[in-house]
Amino acid sequence: EVVEMDLARIIRDLNLAEESEKNNGSSYSVIRVLSEIRQRFVARDSTKRELLRSTAELLGSGEVCWLFPEFSSDLRAAYVELVSSLIEYAALPACDPDSGTLPPSSYEQIPAKADAVGAALLALTVQLGGAVRSSDSSASGSARSLIRTLGPSLCVFSITHLQELSWTNVVSRKRALELLKSTVTATGNGSVLELLCGKDEGDQTGMLGPILDTLQPELTKENWKRNQAVKHVFSWVLVQVGRPCLANYLERVFPPSLLISDDYQTENKVLGVHCLHHIVLNVPAADLRQFNRAQVLYHALFNHLYTSEAPLIQVVLPCLVDLMSVLEKPLVHTGLPGKPSRFDDVLRLILTHMEMEHKLALRRIYASNLLLFIERMGIRIARHLKRLERVIVGYLEVSDGPEEKARLIILDVLERTIQTAWPRMECRMAVLAKSLLRFLVDVSSESLAPELRDQLLTRASRCLLLLDHCSKGRLLVLLKEVDSSCVSDDVLKCIESITAQQVRADAM
Repeated sequence: EVVEMDLARIIRDLNLAEESEKNNGSSYSVIRVLSEIRQRFVARDSTKRELLRSTAELLGSGEVCWLFPEFSSDLRAAYVELVSSLIEYAALPACDPDSGTLPPSSYEQIPAKADAVGAALLALTVQLGGAVRSSDSSASGSARSLIRTLGPSLCVFSITHLQELSWTNVVSRKRALELLKSTVTATGNGSVLELLCGKDEGDQTGMLGPILDTLQPELTKENWKRNQAVKHVFSWVLVQVGRPCLANYLERVFPPSLLISDDYQTENKVLGVHCLHHIVLNVPAADLRQFNRAQVLYHALFNHLYTSEAPLIQVVLPCLVDLMSVLEKPLVHTGLPGKPSRFDDVLRLILTHMEMEHKLALRRIYASNLLLFIERMGIRIARHLKRLERVIVGYLEVSDGPEEKARLIILDVLERTIQTAWPRMECRMAVLAKSLLRFLVDVSSESLAPELRDQLLTRASRCLLLLDHCSKGRLLVLLKEVDSSCVSDDVLKCIESITAQQVRADAM
């Protein structure tokens, strides 16, 4: 009785009551009420906030048997049209299709609108979840059908305002998260992954397909830059889905990812490559090779290597390494020289760039990704030892303080190279040993933090010890001839530690 009185009051506040009808909420069909709200919401500008508050109150206080009567096409249409109108109210302004961006001032009103719309949609999803679990079979059946129909739009709206972007704030992001969680609960799922893919392998009830259908018209070559949110929604949804579910949607996620990565703006290139890397990691190799997809992707990524934009190189190199593992056959030790592969082509280009690169950010990125190539290529790295040696020597000579990230990484590269290609390292001992000794002298005289200096000296000493193993002890003989009066105590301690470790190894 109290609920009916509240419902009647809300309907009265919405000015939906007619003088000839009783002021009783049960006298009004929910279809009629929702249609009236939508018409007034579309027609009026000044009272939309008030309408949203009243709508949220109406949806939150109505009984499920009134909100969700026996399912019909009219009931579905009423809810779909209302939800679409509410979402449209908080939609982002259209961008220029060439630039794909707008100034932050263009989004000033969006967070407040999104919060108000989110409150109304949250009230609806909470009621839908309650109706699904209710004992009223008619309300439960209607709610199940409605959440399947409305779910994709609710997900897209919440994800649009969930991320930390120029059209969101703390309040709107909190509301969007609440709405997404409520949608997950209303569908009877325990997580976003279950919502998207279904509960069991092969389950076709997940919402990923309908969500991609919802996004598809805006992910075309002509339209994807008109809405600045669509690429972020697509990326967010994509990375939630892994094996084995993602393979079923490869034809629908691969083209948009490639399209975004092929843009002229670095931000979009990075986002697109991020999506492509996720696809490479979560789709079977056979599916990637089908229809020449992997080869097309390889050429697209290879072309990105000619850029000097550090954020792009940072995502392209790991993606290429994982993609080439799909394209190239595993290394088989036949005793015969292996044919050059795409790994060789890419590494050759990277080493060329590294020799000429002077930007510290790029030097660090290139150096860190060299480790990936050594791990994947194995002994095949020996083909590139001459150029790799020049790069290592050059990087050891240039400080990139205060953290010395590039030199720390290049010492790791040298250590891994010696361990991997040790049969070919004896002939390179002279150049590398001189470079490492020079490095020890430089580091001992530079003004570095004590912990960092110790770290650099320790790693360099480890490389010298490995070189000594490769040279069958010849390096240690040379180190003993170092004139103690010409070097610092730190360098002498390093040489002594190398000698002591070798003596212990020989004793064992």
